[in-house]
Amino acid sequence: MNIGSKEYSKYADAHAPRSDIWRDCARAFLVGGLICAVGQGLNNLWTALGMNEEDGGLTTSAILILTAVVLTAIGIFDDIAKVAGAGTLVPITGFANSVASPAIDSRDEGWVLGVGAKIFTVAGPVLLYGTLAGTLYGIIYWITTLF
Repeated sequence: MNIGSKEYSKYADAHAPRSDIWRDCARAFLVGGLICAVGQGLNNLWTALGMNEEDGGLTTSAILILTAVVLTAIGIFDDIAKVAGAGTLVPITGFANSVASPAIDSRDEGWVLGVGAKIFTVAGPVLLYGTLAGTLYGIIYWITTLF
């Protein structure tokens, strides 16, 4: 069976599950907000225990990263993401998941050809284009301050 792109699009649209955009946005907002609130709560805890702001932020980041990696490793992060959608993409937890997931999936292929080769398959483009965008923005900003 050979169909064109228009026919395929029509077929795919007819068979794709519909999502409730308002429900999905509310879930993403609530879960993303909860992750941020937990991070802020941890940061406040470290400050109350006498840590300076910088060390508290680093400790909070490490805990959020470790939690996301452990939840990814035991398969819970994906279950949360199915319900929360984009809410799990809060940068630190989403990035930790995007690095850990391919590494965990390819561990049977060995440390070098599995984990080492595939650990940044998802996060690599984000790093590349994020760095490129930041560099271009910096150059544009620098040029505009010259005048």
